[in-house]
Amino acid sequence: MTKLNPPFRADHVGSLLRPPELLDARVRYRRGELSASNLRRIEDAAISEAVKKVESIGMQAITDGEFRREFFHLDFLEKLEGVSVTGNIAASSDAQEKVGFTPPTLSVTGKLRHTQDIQVDDFEFLQAQVANTPKVSIPSPTMVHFRGGRAGINMDAYPDLDEFFEDLAQCYREEIDALYKVGARYIQMDDTNLAYLCDVKMRAAAAERGDDPDELPRTYAALINAVIDNRPDDLVIAVHLCRGNFRSQWFAEGGYEPVAEVLFNDLNVDAYFLEYDDERSGDFAPLRFVPDNKIVVLGIISSKFPELESVADLAKRIDEAANFMPIENMCVSPQCGFSSTSHGNEITEDDQWAKLQLVVDTAREVWR
Repeated sequence: MTKLNPPFRADHVGSLLRPPELLDARVRYRRGELSASNLRRIEDAAISEAVKKVESIGMQAITDGEFRREFFHLDFLEKLEGVSVTGNIAASSDAQEKVGFTPPTLSVTGKLRHTQDIQVDDFEFLQAQVANTPKVSIPSPTMVHFRGGRAGINMDAYPDLDEFFEDLAQCYREEIDALYKVGARYIQMDDTNLAYLCDVKMRAAAAERGDDPDELPRTYAALINAVIDNRPDDLVIAVHLCRGNFRSQWFAEGGYEPVAEVLFNDLNVDAYFLEYDDERSGDFAPLRFVPDNKIVVLGIISSKFPELESVADLAKRIDEAANFMPIENMCVSPQCGFSSTSHGNEITEDDQWAKLQLVVDTAREVWR
């Protein structure tokens, strides 16, 4: 086994519930009652407090809670020249009826360019706050393609999709290079699309857009590989797969079998954060495709609901997963963040901290 450190035995996806003072500040900022510099000072204070709490629990990977974002992906992707937000996708769940929301659709309205460092300032602030490993999460580049498909990409800008994928990869190479130069050594790409391709309805919708749902995983693996294949040896790249997490809702379902072989063998990341908190994610059998040099972080603790799982039950599930891959190549985490958007999941901050403590306690019990 190739030892990677990170990811850690006890890890987490990244986002945290925004404290009330930060939510209030963002409302005042949108109303024009608070300047950008004052909003950032409030964000700084909230992040400083949160990272101390995460470290005190025993976590070794520390994020900024995504406190500077409204959405896990849009705030980042809208800073790429040529990307716009247009419309929403359909969900397999009843999220539209329950919360009046389904994930936004991104469109490419012009040539893609990386014209500014997006996460560098945020990462440098985080790095200065932590004693352990600072971790930065960014949306996967696949987010720019899947939700709109060919129809969502301006034909005048990109008559040839190969050029689109190359420009998109170049944007990401430049951002990751900038992050590496200021000290980032642990980067996670958040990818809903590879998980959505496990869902029968989502696969059908992709086919209706003119895409082959069996080929898209290979296309996306090639895209991500074009971003990361020449990375430095000491830069760990993880990918997180998610089926939706807005206000404790979900948008897709289905086990990993349709994408597993490509996901684990064609995609050249170091680690996978896999949603496995309920039956929507299927069984552990797809883990049989994981090669010995890769790490799987089992997301078996729910960030959606307050009920606290037991260490014994979690250890049993890890043992079940070990029927398909070595337990030495596993870690444990929540299945997603606690606040993929600023709205947050339907839990309290006490619930959140208890869940993160449970991750640490489970890792200590299983791996000593």
